[in-house]
Amino acid sequence: MEQKFIMTAFGKDRPGIVADVTQLIYENGCNLEDTTMTLLAGEFTLIVLLSSLDNNSDDLTERLQTACRRLEQEKGLSAFVREVESMEGYAVGPHAPHTIRLEGTDQAGIVFKISRYLADYGINIIDLKSKRQFMPQSGTALYSMEIQVQIPKSVSLDEFDKGLSKIGDDLDVEITW
Repeated sequence: MEQKFIMTAFGKDRPGIVADVTQLIYENGCNLEDTTMTLLAGEFTLIVLLSSLDNNSDDLTERLQTACRRLEQEKGLSAFVREVESMEGYAVGPHAPHTIRLEGTDQAGIVFKISRYLADYGINIIDLKSKRQFMPQSGTALYSMEIQVQIPKSVSLDEFDKGLSKIGDDLDVEITW
């Protein structure tokens, strides 16, 4: 039976971080399935889904955790691993995929207010990417965000759109979807 694990790792950016983490995965007989890797504030961050056909779950989990501790000691990378249940047979219900985009002046609470609104409607966030950058002319911090969501078919899109527009007005940001 296939086992799945999620591993997170991060450390001060330098060449070789991806090689160090994927070596650990390979040496423990695991296969890399999905990844998100990016540079944040000088730290290289990784979130990876890995799998193994190893039938000894406890032993593999312990080996991976030991390897994560070794990464920290030898390579200066903080790494954590946890076994996850298979998604096989998991159903999220009828839904429609959508992309929500937001852009405006940066301020505290943007992600919270949008994500709370989505949660209140039972809308699942699949992927969220955001970035803060300063405008060269004015130095104003501009915040942009793109969210991949699954909207249940039971949600009234007109009602949802009106609420999303109100949040955009309250935050003084442009929201499109």
